[in-house]
Amino acid sequence: MNKDKILVIDDEAGIRSSLKGILEDEGYSIKTVVKGEDALQLLKRENFDLILLDIWLPEMNGIEILKKIKNMDEAPRVVMISGHGTVETAVKAIKLGAYDFLEKPLSLEKVILTVQNALKQKKLEEENIRLRESVGLKHQLIGKSHPIQKLREEIMKAAPTNASVLIYGEEGTGKELVARLIHHLSSRKSHRFIPINFSAIPDDLIETELFGYARGNLENAEKDKKGKLLLADGGTIFLDEICDMSLNIQDKLFRVIEEQQFEPLGSNEPIPVDIRIISATNRAIHQYITKAKFREDLFLRLNVIPLTIPPLRERKEDIPLFIDHFLEYFSIQDGKKTKKMSEEAMEAFLNYSWPRNVSELINVIERFVIIVTDDEIKDSHLSLLVESREPESIPEVDQKLSLKEASQQFEKEYIHKILVKHKWDLAKTAAELEMNKTQLSKKIKKLAITFFG
Repeated sequence: MNKDKILVIDDEAGIRSSLKGILEDEGYSIKTVVKGEDALQLLKRENFDLILLDIWLPEMNGIEILKKIKNMDEAPRVVMISGHGTVETAVKAIKLGAYDFLEKPLSLEKVILTVQNALKQKKLEEENIRLRESVGLKHQLIGKSHPIQKLREEIMKAAPTNASVLIYGEEGTGKELVARLIHHLSSRKSHRFIPINFSAIPDDLIETELFGYARGNLENAEKDKKGKLLLADGGTIFLDEICDMSLNIQDKLFRVIEEQQFEPLGSNEPIPVDIRIISATNRAIHQYITKAKFREDLFLRLNVIPLTIPPLRERKEDIPLFIDHFLEYFSIQDGKKTKKMSEEAMEAFLNYSWPRNVSELINVIERFVIIVTDDEIKDSHLSLLVESREPESIPEVDQKLSLKEASQQFEKEYIHKILVKHKWDLAKTAAELEMNKTQLSKKIKKLAITFFG
């Protein structure tokens, strides 16, 4: 179990020793420093849950240090201590963001109570953040199909360990959801879950996002920046789309795993980290290894526990459960009466291949909840939603499309209309279009035809 980390900043040796002894007896991890400058340097390398800060210090006083701490990324909670406190000083410290104010001579009972309350409030705030994140995910691992039941069992086995997990799954299957479930079921759940998507961040920014940087040693850096690795210290870091990771970043990440430490850009001081790594990909990573685009030794470190999320088309019995869940979810979110879905409309949902998986299904249901005014979603509503787009089928002259491009656009719209007519039954659609199912499937893929065109 990770202990709460407390930093004591005080120039009196007796105070440092007393606070260290009593707080360690209470089960906390304690570090002490004499000067504020030393504390600021330490805060660049380590995360603390709470700081006990004396106001009267040599060289830089506690108020100035408090200002600098509150200007940091992810600033910890601060309790001020003073033997010469005044009401004005206390008010100023509180206005600057201090949690509380303690006067010397210290009452150890009051110190313990203040520390407990400060950490309790911190945990409540973090729990609220986790709850908001959970609501933002919109769902848990929904489904009763055999592949999902098997995945649940694998998650329950993997979660209590510290082993690295590599999640495989197509786009939109819910890889980050599974990563968050593993984190929330682990002993690290009271610490942070930090995601980073390598496909969403430009290559020239990935390094600073992951490792952070030191002010002054990097051009245009006005203050130190904590990287994702340090923010995840004690918790879990989720590396999404790892096949987009450059070989340079792979080399550095491998060293982090080997040494359990890293150096921010512009710094030669190693920072120790205790993190669990969960990664994910929607690609065939072995092909990247064969082409020397992904380090095999790094893959072996990340792939200790492999998990695979099945695509939605392979667990169609779960689709009605998703529909019921999200019809209720979006109705509550948008303040509308909960809708039902007719058997005919459900048939269309079951016939559709859902190339973008759960993400696409969620998007479609949300559109139905917003656009359809009836209490029941019927198959006719699929046509209504498409008909609002039909003027786009015939390109305007000023669109400057080639004849081939215009033909493809019309072909896409026409095939989509016939698919909707037959509730996405490929056999019936292919028959009307006088082609076979294989040809139709290739056309759907080539023209990128989805539920809404």
